[in-house]
Amino acid sequence: MTTPSHRAAPEHTHPDDVPLLAALAALADPVRLTLVRELAGSPEWSRACGSFDVPVGKAALSHHFAVLRGAGLVEQRDQGPKRVNRLRRAEFDTRFPGLLQLVLRPDRPD
Repeated sequence: MTTPSHRAAPEHTHPDDVPLLAALAALADPVRLTLVRELAGSPEWSRACGSFDVPVGKAALSHHFAVLRGAGLVEQRDQGPKRVNRLRRAEFDTRFPGLLQLVLRPDRPD
C-alpha cells in the first residue's frame, strides 16, 4: 500500500456562491486584507503560502487562506512541495463589482 506524497487539493468556493456578508467578513481581517493586497500585486500562481510577511504562524495562516477560499477570493494549487495562490479577481469582480477596487486602494490618512 502506497501513501500519497502530497496533501489533498483544497476545496474552493466559487464567488457566485458567496453571500456579501461572507465576502465582507473575509476582507475585514487585517491579515487577510494583507494577503489579498499582496496577491493583487503579484503575478498569478507566483506566491507560495509561506512567502507572505504576516505576523501569524503556519496554522493561523492556513486558516486565513481557508477563509479566503471559502469567500471565493483565492484559488490555490499544489506546485511540487509548495501551495501557490492566485487572487480570483475577475470572478470576484463579476460577483461584487467594485468591492476589490475599494479594498485594494492604498490607505490614505484622513
